[in-house]
Amino acid sequence: MVSNLVVVEDLYKDYISAAGTISVLKQVNFAMASGDFVAIMGPSGSGKSTFMNILGCLDQASRGQYTLAGHQVAHLSSNALAQIRNQTIGFVFQGFNLLSRTNLVDNVALPLVYAGVEKAERQQRAKVLLEKVGLSQHLASLPNQISGGQQQRVAIARALVNRPSLILADEPTGNLDSKTSDDIMALFSALNADGISIILVTHEAEIAAYASRQVHFLDGRIVQDERNQPVALIAQEMA
Repeated sequence: MVSNLVVVEDLYKDYISAAGTISVLKQVNFAMASGDFVAIMGPSGSGKSTFMNILGCLDQASRGQYTLAGHQVAHLSSNALAQIRNQTIGFVFQGFNLLSRTNLVDNVALPLVYAGVEKAERQQRAKVLLEKVGLSQHLASLPNQISGGQQQRVAIARALVNRPSLILADEPTGNLDSKTSDDIMALFSALNADGISIILVTHEAEIAAYASRQVHFLDGRIVQDERNQPVALIAQEMA
């Protein structure tokens, strides 16, 4: 039986402003099984980014319960939350967030530094993942010496280096052209086929079509949650 990796129950997120209380998330209920691939969609201001921040333990709900890999997040200390962010979750952002003066191997290995992994193992794991994402010929390159699509592949490798249970990707193709976006989404599909759980925020239907499930937010609520047949993974050689 497949267990739920993520469970959100009656979750609310409020912000206090001079005009009063602003409710960004309202009674959100959501569960995700291990190995699933979910696209979070919705217009600007719908709550999807706030929801992603809570799932990534970057923010906390005002009310409700969030359980990640069996841990009730609201009950965790700051140190435990930092450990979950580093070991249980891998993040991929629209802007890549690579260190410009650091080669690709060391960029990918960076989370392992904070995890206390020895240098030799850090570099070996980074090299294996760069090979996995098709960048074995660029190990010593700096980020500005490769394309935007290749930089996003580095960011994906970095997200995988701590062997997380969950990848959270926030508009990962937002800075890429359509062909490169398709290549990156094919990579996400291949990773998911290997059993990696993925939640991806996007406003593009073509990108969401790669996921096996689409969840739509509107005005802080989930208004649609449906399964769909994901775009078939076309065999292609990685750049």
